[in-house]
Amino acid sequence: MVKITYVAFDGASTAVEVPLGSTVMEGARDNGIAGIDADCGGACACSTCHVYVETSWAGRLPAKGELETDMLDFAFEPDEQLSRLTCQLKVTPDLDGLVVRLPEKQI
Repeated sequence: MVKITYVAFDGASTAVEVPLGSTVMEGARDNGIAGIDADCGGACACSTCHVYVETSWAGRLPAKGELETDMLDFAFEPDEQLSRLTCQLKVTPDLDGLVVRLPEKQI
């Protein structure tokens, strides 16, 4: 298990333990984190699990794949450096302490 902190648009933060091998999106869904809709269920076919990673994490995460990059074009106010789709972030020990911020809305 690793600790991941989800920060809502209003600034409220929730830290949860997420099992290794799951995704950051599944961690949000399984812990009732509001604001990560995950309409496609994690198939990288929408952008409703979009978040902004904390700046200090931007260079520490695996690179975005082409499909994730394409789907982020549909996200609400994507940021080239900080936007990620949580369905594409597999939970590993390296993600312990990850902080993600939710956008104002998902589209």
